[in-house]
Amino acid sequence: MSRKVAIVGIGQTRHGSRRPYQNDGEMIYDAVSLALADAQLSRKDMETVIIGNMDLFEGHYLNDGMLTDYSGSTGKSGFKMNTGGTVGTMEVVTAWYNIASGYCDTALVIGWEKHDEAAVQPAITTIYDPAYQRNFSVGALSGLALLSNDYMGRTGCPIEIGALVRSYASENASRNPNAHVREKFTPEQVLHARMVLYPLTMFMICPTSLGACAMVLMSEEKAKKITKKPVWIKDHVTVHAEEGGGLWDHMSGGPRLNTETEAGKTILNRNHITKPLEEIQFMEMYDPCPFFHPFFMEDFQLCPEGQGWKLIEKGLTNRDGQFPISPSGGVMCTNAIGDSGTVRVAEAALQLRGDAGEHQITRKAKQGLASGFGGSNWTDLFLLTNESSW
Repeated sequence: MSRKVAIVGIGQTRHGSRRPYQNDGEMIYDAVSLALADAQLSRKDMETVIIGNMDLFEGHYLNDGMLTDYSGSTGKSGFKMNTGGTVGTMEVVTAWYNIASGYCDTALVIGWEKHDEAAVQPAITTIYDPAYQRNFSVGALSGLALLSNDYMGRTGCPIEIGALVRSYASENASRNPNAHVREKFTPEQVLHARMVLYPLTMFMICPTSLGACAMVLMSEEKAKKITKKPVWIKDHVTVHAEEGGGLWDHMSGGPRLNTETEAGKTILNRNHITKPLEEIQFMEMYDPCPFFHPFFMEDFQLCPEGQGWKLIEKGLTNRDGQFPISPSGGVMCTNAIGDSGTVRVAEAALQLRGDAGEHQITRKAKQGLASGFGGSNWTDLFLLTNESSW
């Protein structure tokens, strides 16, 4: 039987579009220092260090080797993760396995990206197959637009729902000091912004951010000695679609593996959750565009198919609603990619600790979900709790 694992320290830098006054290591150092201070520990207390980002986007290779002094990994065991959009959540999964297996008692997780160092768009665009995909692809945006159109066509969801989601995301981000785009938008402003690729207007597209997020994970025995507010990783699941196809795979006519559905079913069934919108109080979702809120709610089995957008229309997913989604502002407002998944878990943990500040949800929370999503149809899903008796 695996050991229980808790999140005991959290640190984030402020996210933005440029940070010319810091190099990669200095930015990472800030996040790590905040996480260790939160846990009241030092670098020497860490037994293993899990670090990750998208090397391709910055022109680096195995950059963990040149960042050891900043991350505190010198002389320690560890892993360098690089799994696309899920890199930030896979770091947490890897740290969990290290501790749950008994290999170690403490692990430092670091997700980061410094997008002002190189151009991301050429890297994303050229990953597509040159024969049948590249001419139709403009980075991740084409896939997001296709998914959004597919959902709207299947369910009757109007474009106004996307504007509504982006508007409440902007309200959430305005309360979060670490978010990148903190400007408030009304649904009308979102809807009438410049159309980029239908149905996505300029304000519906996630930014290119830079920043770092670090967390300290610890075994139950150690965690209970140092904190009165541990957040427990109650369950997690990783589902990868080996057949490939990425974003396109969501819309193929033949048999396909919907990784979100498989992840949602697994988490709910394993934890005997039959009324997810009541038994789980909120979700930090990997949401690069507004239409992910309704169709991921359905894919993760939180509500019936075709009902996600109707629940959003009723205000259920607002910060003060019955089931807040991404009260931090989500990926739509902050997207460093390398730490986007890490931030989802960290922000969910802050909510369960009651330490989210102005973007704290109004509903009392005992359990929360956090997800990671990758363009190659990869999904990580976490169930977190602040209750130790599970």
